[in-house]
Amino acid sequence: MGEPLINAIDEPNRWRLKTPGHQGWKRTARPDDPNKYFMVSADCHANEPANLWVERIDKKYRDRLPRIEVDANGVKWQISEGWARSRLLDSNLQGEDQIRAKAGATPEERLRDDDRDGVDVEIIFPNKGLMIWATPDPLFSQAQCRVYNDWAAEEYGPYRDRLVAMATLATGDLEGSIEEVKRVAKMGFRGLTLPCKPIFGPHDARHPNYNLPMYDPLWAVIQDCDLAITFHVSTGRDPRAARKDGGAVINYVSHSLAPTIEPIANLCASGVIERFPKLRFASIEAGIGWVPWALQAMDEAYLKHHMWVFPKLKKMPSEYFRSNGFASFQEDPPGLDLARKYDLCGNFMWANDYPHHEGSWPHSAEAIERQMAHLSDDERAQILGLNAARMFKLEVKRLARMPQASAN
Repeated sequence: MGEPLINAIDEPNRWRLKTPGHQGWKRTARPDDPNKYFMVSADCHANEPANLWVERIDKKYRDRLPRIEVDANGVKWQISEGWARSRLLDSNLQGEDQIRAKAGATPEERLRDDDRDGVDVEIIFPNKGLMIWATPDPLFSQAQCRVYNDWAAEEYGPYRDRLVAMATLATGDLEGSIEEVKRVAKMGFRGLTLPCKPIFGPHDARHPNYNLPMYDPLWAVIQDCDLAITFHVSTGRDPRAARKDGGAVINYVSHSLAPTIEPIANLCASGVIERFPKLRFASIEAGIGWVPWALQAMDEAYLKHHMWVFPKLKKMPSEYFRSNGFASFQEDPPGLDLARKYDLCGNFMWANDYPHHEGSWPHSAEAIERQMAHLSDDERAQILGLNAARMFKLEVKRLARMPQASAN
């Protein structure tokens, strides 16, 4: 990566260096601390080859793939079946923003960047591949998922101790998803990432959803294979619903982050976890400040709307989240302020979102120090890595302070 990253920081990114320090901490998140916390970034992103799907997908789907088109006036447009046609503006990224945009192209580069940021293990989600669900056709989506899964196994399989990729599923194709779970389990994947809604696009009560018993065969095979379930932001519907003034902020908050609550409520309120008590599930990149509110809202609805609630549960909906659920965040001080009060320190998972701009790489220690001074040493240890180790079945003693990945 060349010269130290601090030399590349321009003024818009200088805030990332601010920290109150770690005075009084038994351990720190500093990469050079010999007693560093075991750290798992529960949300990172691949850097797939631009031609991955064009080269590998069945040719009957090739003309339907997401693409960039240039019109007669030289304007670039992003085209996909599920997203509104959107104009691409030329980005003049500089300094550290430019470095982030190009990072993670090879496993070896990722491992160096992880070491620089103190990360022992990263959980990897698609990047360009986040658009594989942007179609109302689940068979087309499933074909794209299989291409990504094959590539991820090839790319990260030799480094699977530290580079833990999630396999993708297009759950609108239920039968195909069940077969794909069996296939990726044999390939060595530790977890799955499912779209926030099985059918991409606006809500339609006629569409299948995760609260319905029709999905029990899928939960059964996932439980049998002992795989973690994740729901990543921006995978259920078009997150670019707002246009022009304030759109970047409105879309991020209202149309990317907020819809990730729905699949969590689906699992907690419908009896799924009663029937499949070993399922482990998580919202990814949606933050954690909403979790105490959502758990309270689910319980309130269960109690006050008892005359309409079905099925009747053995526990309150919030209890199923506390026993089986997780949520990842990058920087969410309000959520961390509520973690202890609402008994959620065992459910929150830190992430640096490498290499995305929303994340904290390569200054995660400073971000952690800004947010976690009020937590105890044990609470920080849970949130920084031990919760993710439970979620994804990681061997902490073997992986902590691992200097480099071991090929399997």
